[in-house]
Amino acid sequence: MQLTLPFAVLLATIVALYSAPSEVEAAPMAVVRAPSGRITMPLKRVVNRRTDVHPQVLLQQKINHAQRRYARLTGRSEPEPAELKRALQKRVESLESRGIQARGLRMGHAAASMNAPTTTAETVSNKASSSGSGAALSLGDIISAITGSSNAQAGNGKAKAAKGKNGKNGGAAAAGAAAGAGAGAAAGAAGAAAAAGSDLGGQPFPEAALQAATDDTVTPAAGTPGDNSLGLDIEANDVTYLGTVQMGTPPQDFTVIMDTGSADFWVGAENCVTISAQGQSTGQDCGKHTFLGSNGSSSFVDTQKQFQVTYGSGAVVGDIVTDDLTMAGLNIKGHTLGVALGETIQFSGDANADGLMGLAQGTLSNQGVPTPPEALAKAGLIDSTIVSVKLARLDDGNNDGEITFGALDATKFDAASQVTVKNVNTQGFWEADMDDISVDGTSLGLQGRTAILDTGTTLIIAPQTDADTLMAAIPGAKSDGQGGYTVPCTTNVSVAMSFGNTNFAIDSRDLAFLPVSNDLSGDCTAGVSAGQIGGATEWLVGDVFLKNVYASFDTDNNQIQLANLAGAAAASSGSASAAASGAAATATASDAAATASGAAATASGAAATATGKAGKGGKTAATTAAAATETAATASV
Repeated sequence: MQLTLPFAVLLATIVALYSAPSEVEAAPMAVVRAPSGRITMPLKRVVNRRTDVHPQVLLQQKINHAQRRYARLTGRSEPEPAELKRALQKRVESLESRGIQARGLRMGHAAASMNAPTTTAETVSNKASSSGSGAALSLGDIISAITGSSNAQAGNGKAKAAKGKNGKNGGAAAAGAAAGAGAGAAAGAAGAAAAAGSDLGGQPFPEAALQAATDDTVTPAAGTPGDNSLGLDIEANDVTYLGTVQMGTPPQDFTVIMDTGSADFWVGAENCVTISAQGQSTGQDCGKHTFLGSNGSSSFVDTQKQFQVTYGSGAVVGDIVTDDLTMAGLNIKGHTLGVALGETIQFSGDANADGLMGLAQGTLSNQGVPTPPEALAKAGLIDSTIVSVKLARLDDGNNDGEITFGALDATKFDAASQVTVKNVNTQGFWEADMDDISVDGTSLGLQGRTAILDTGTTLIIAPQTDADTLMAAIPGAKSDGQGGYTVPCTTNVSVAMSFGNTNFAIDSRDLAFLPVSNDLSGDCTAGVSAGQIGGATEWLVGDVFLKNVYASFDTDNNQIQLANLAGAAAASSGSASAAASGAAATATASDAAATASGAAATASGAAATATGKAGKGGKTAATTAAAATETAATASV
């Protein structure tokens, strides 16, 4: 769909979007203990038609989100807002140069917000003006402006930033050297496959997934979840996973994002308003959601303590409250959580989710309170503080995603493939040592990495050199020059990540995130992106990988368990057969193409090796190496 808005208005819309206590003990009600000491909740998929976002703009939004989240997870400085705006602007200009009218981010809501007067929080605007353009405001200032009170006090709202690991000595140099070896070994095969043509033996991008991405719909979880479990709904084409819980008296349903990358639980307050990144009210409410407050719940209690949480994309600020919570039939009286008095557009504009439930360890909580699983265990309603997740893939059509509290659901995974690894993060995130990454069974030489496992992130984010090495090994993959990549929508390559000396394969369908055009057999944006921040050995691993495993996070033992999904062995066998077929097709490429690809391999290997020798030498060496790799790829064609 093409819009008639001027390009300047489009860019202005995007710029507007990006300018943008003591613990209360949770006590059980009349104790209803789960029969097996665990609860399972279904996860459902959400689908709403997106007529306002071009796929390439959506991709850049996801990249920006992941890069900010990666920085926060590892305790490093986030990218500057201006940098993220430039990335979006560059993406839009690229589309315009090809005659494509790019659509803004939730343009209807955003455009209205841009022109709306700040009627609710004029004091915030005044304070921002007096302290300089774009100045950050204190938590007390924001709360006071939103509520209209002058005595708001910050309670347990102090943000906790995780301290990133410095990495092992020589980590950057080792990463570069490994990238050189991996890229040199893999580029030849990738170039030959590209020479053979774009038909790599895989299936075109699924029409249902494209429709789901376009509509931004929610696909409900199917069937009856297991004990102590909630079904997980799927938002769009596997972008986000949602569960439904009940809160208040009388109880109301709240649909919340299930997020293992944070530790705060919040929903919107009854008087919630949309705010900018600086805390200024936009004059808009928080949209069509279920809200929590004293008007709708007789058991609601406001502690008058404040909290603030900043995510990879978006932020909320509000009060810490208590109210009754029910999850899969288990009741906690007076559970402590947050209600957001102010939400940035990323949350208020998301019509599918009423809030977010953080499932990392409680030590990470900005509110300073136990997470829901910790509260359930403390109340004796589940045996252990364990969260286990099975994420469904829309294209499979099963919609059998679920989240289980207190145990693992043995029906969801292959016990013979299960591994247990230590959580190496000391701040409360879930991070594991990653032994290796391979493509079609060939190691890329990327040992010694760690992976933060985060259900709240859609893509896989890797350091630039590592991402370049991985994508160089995928036939037909290309860099977009902005941290993203494209791959053929028909790719059937097998990428595997190794944990606990066990390989876990990523379905090739998950590597193709979204078509870049209407050609479902053409190029797709990749499910892997490069992060320009963080250490040389740390990855942020989201749903592109997690859809392919059963993952269990154990706070009591500070460990992570991974296993292949039940029935995955047969699927893997089929994938391997398809990969062999694709390899056979590649082998039919002309001698000239093979010769060119050999030259490409040499050039790519040299470029990556140069990057390795540069070590921590910085951006210039990495850019030079990337340019050489791109030249090599061109030569192979």
